[in-house]
Amino acid sequence: MSVDSNPIPVLAVARLSPLYMSQLAAACELHVLPDLDAAALAAVAPRIRAVAASGDSKVPASLIDQLPALQVISVMGVGYDGVDVAAAKARGVVVTHTPDVLNDDVADLALGLMLSTARQLPAADRFVRGGQWLQGNMPLARKMSGARLGIVGMGRIGQAIAQRALAFNMTVAYTARSAKPELPHRYLPSAAALAEVSDFLVVITPGGAGTRHLINAEVLDALGRSSPGGGILVNVARGSVVDDAALIDALERGVIAGAGLDVFEDEPRVPERLRALPQVVLTPHVGSATQGTRQAMADLAFANLQLRLAGQPARTPVPECR
Repeated sequence: MSVDSNPIPVLAVARLSPLYMSQLAAACELHVLPDLDAAALAAVAPRIRAVAASGDSKVPASLIDQLPALQVISVMGVGYDGVDVAAAKARGVVVTHTPDVLNDDVADLALGLMLSTARQLPAADRFVRGGQWLQGNMPLARKMSGARLGIVGMGRIGQAIAQRALAFNMTVAYTARSAKPELPHRYLPSAAALAEVSDFLVVITPGGAGTRHLINAEVLDALGRSSPGGGILVNVARGSVVDDAALIDALERGVIAGAGLDVFEDEPRVPERLRALPQVVLTPHVGSATQGTRQAMADLAFANLQLRLAGQPARTPVPECR
């Protein structure tokens, strides 16, 4: 990817997936922000035409302002709440992401966390490995089939989760910015109202300021009242959507029965109090972490970057840039 045989300068704002970085390195003049000091960044900044990022990357207005030739910010990930989209749009910079290609993997993980938390599968594994079975059976777990599922966010991934839940004979309700009349599921106007009628509450809403701590003490208290022993929270969205302090308090006091978490407020730093809780299943933000899906995400992120730099429309701009 070059103009007049000169590779186009691209700035990777973090050490991204090798699947994405390898394509950038082969086709572009690649600069990696963590490897640049202030002087080196200042030297290359006027020539940078594209920024490559992950869903966790920060691309603030201060960085965008340093890049006068910038045309596109291509995120390998669905979430882009670390990107100042308003600042990018004001400059005519298109922001892209990689939706749809990871729907199945994230939905699969959500169901896996639901089942693992309800049936305490990681604890059961430790029970066998630690020789505790010799002293007697594990305590009884919870049934998932036939339970009530509440989904916070009913986009493509939320709908994929609902589809899978139906195979477990679960009843599905949801909350979102607005009702979706075309769906057969019950709509509730708020997360708290949804929690009150849910045995499992799955969070799959976008991150950002508008949803920060959407799952708070009020919602967790409602989930605690929802069924005997309290409901179960699963978060496969963004760590910022759940108030970690309120969640830890609810778990320690037995307000809710358990939680399955793939994302955290300050990941990869996970609070010790959370890690110490036996009724919690924790995974390291692996919602889309399969070889095939991550390759598809890298390919789409690279295609978006290429197309925009060639003066063509990107395949998957973020909603604000459509």
